[in-house]
Amino acid sequence: MRKIFIIFVMALAACTFQTKHRGYVFPDDLEAKVATIKTTAQLQDEIGDPQTRTIYGDEVWIYYGADENMRGPFPKTYDNKTVLLAWVKNGRVVKTQILHDADLPDVKLADGETDIPAAIELNALEELFNNIGRFSPAGLAQ
Repeated sequence: MRKIFIIFVMALAACTFQTKHRGYVFPDDLEAKVATIKTTAQLQDEIGDPQTRTIYGDEVWIYYGADENMRGPFPKTYDNKTVLLAWVKNGRVVKTQILHDADLPDVKLADGETDIPAAIELNALEELFNNIGRFSPAGLAQ
């Protein structure tokens, strides 16, 4: 009976539910706050520094936040995804757009690996002999 109880507790522990927030934690009244923002200084005070900025075309500041859900052995899922886009020009916020779950496409990641052009494929033995002489002995500080 004790063994069955231990197995039951271990199986139950493997099926726990955990949610972690990734990225920005946006306020509940995000639309109202963003509507009053006119400068980049106000945007940084209210939301913070952007996670990324575009380097080509119009300058756009991008903020992203999502909840990562983990349910035991099942794959991770993400919900409550929110993206804030702010078009910036000369220190002024020209336009903002808020995207939620329904506005964002589901992106499926492909299985496998992407081939790297001109990559050199070495087997384990070639890797071992390739590294001979590359490292200095400990303590010589060369």
